[in-house]
Order: sequence, then C-alpha cells, then structure tokens
Amino acid sequence: MLSELSAVIITRNAAATLARTLDSLEALGEVVVYDNGSTDETLEIARRYANVSLHQGEFFGFGPTKLHAVSLARNDWILSLDADEAPTVRWLESLASWLLTADPGQVVEVLRENWLLGEPVRHSGWGNDWLVRVFHRRRHNFNDAMVHESVTVNPATQVVRLDGCLEHLAVTELGQFLEKINNYSGIRARSDKLRVYPSAVIVLKAAFAFFRTYFLQRGFLDGWRGLVISVANSNGVFWKYMKRRVRDI
Repeated sequence: MLSELSAVIITRNAAATLARTLDSLEALGEVVVYDNGSTDETLEIARRYANVSLHQGEFFGFGPTKLHAVSLARNDWILSLDADEAPTVRWLESLASWLLTADPGQVVEVLRENWLLGEPVRHSGWGNDWLVRVFHRRRHNFNDAMVHESVTVNPATQVVRLDGCLEHLAVTELGQFLEKINNYSGIRARSDKLRVYPSAVIVLKAAFAFFRTYFLQRGFLDGWRGLVISVANSNGVFWKYMKRRVRDI
C-alpha cells in the first residue's frame, strides 16, 4: 500500500540530510521534492532516486509552500516530511498495514524524536512531539501559517497513532540555531498579525521564553543541550519581536 502514498518534502540547501531521508522512502511510490532555490547538492541528490518527482519554485512561507507541494503529488494519501527526518522501518511497516483499511477521514499522528548533535532530546519542549503527518488531501491539508504550520483537523477527525517514529536530525551543528533564528524570526516579523511591543516588554518575553524552556519544560534535565535550546528559544523571541518593531521604521 505504500505505493499509493506520496511523500512530500520542501527543501533548500538540504544536502547534509536529504539522502538519509530519501533512502528511508525507497518503498514509496512517489516522493515529491519541492526545492526553493538550493545552491548546494540538494538537486543532484534528489535526481538519484527513481521515485522522486523533483520540482522547483518560490518559497511562500511554510504553510502556503507545503500546500502547493501537496498539490503536485499524484496520490491523495500524503506523508509530509522535512528533509532532515526519516521514518523508522517499524513505523513504515505499521503505516503500510494501516493503509489497507484506512478511511480518508482519518489522519496519522507520529512521534517525532528530535536529535541534537547525536542524541535525542527528551525535554526542553522537544520531547513527546506528536505531529499529524499522514492525511488524505481531499479531506485534510496544511493551514496557511507562515511559520509553525500544521495539518488542520476538525472535531470529527479520527487521529491514529502507529508503532515507530520519525528520527529528526534537528541540529547537527550549533551554528544551525543561529541560521534558524534569523530565518524564522524574519518570516514571523513580516506578518502584520504579530503585535508590536516596546523594548522592555520584548526583553521580558525573551526572558520568559528561557525560563519556560529551561525550568517549566525541564530543559535542565537535558544538560548542556537543554541550556542551548533555552537560549536559542529566548533569542528567537527577542529577534522576532524586535524585527517586527523596527520593520516599518
């Protein structure tokens, strides 16, 4: 049944992890890779796989871009992945069995195991990370959020959980935190929905982001990894609101 499933991935300079992801998807009938201007070897890697359908185009924000990528798939059953995620064999086997009797009104929520420099992170807001990643596009799809997009479900939607997980290489070098903070904060700051706050409030919000991650979400139990994540979250909040404040100056 995996032959009737299309995986959908959006990419930009994903050469470091893409081959691992595509290797894990060789049993699928189709993998849609929608690239947003890679300058590394991402395109060359994608072209090596017989089941990959490669497309290139603009980035419209995460939600709108994923909506467009989903529309390019041949199949209605969609598996959405990031270029640094790989499903385990156990999860794919469970998914294949589930698809035999799946109802289009159902979606599959999968546990994402988030790794930072070689080890999974169990706390800091990174643990117990369940996400809807399999859906029938005629019944469900992504929202149009520019950042932190998700598949929209309604009260009647039946959410299914299967054995196995996604292994997510969230961070393979610390410098990626800085790149993500700059990229994500810039995208969020361009939204008119984001409120403008005075500097003192921005500082307090950034401080609370650290407190929430390190103490309330027990980041201290993750050792230095938890400290790094807490500081990164604080920086992300600071730059998001500060960029929004000075955007129109």
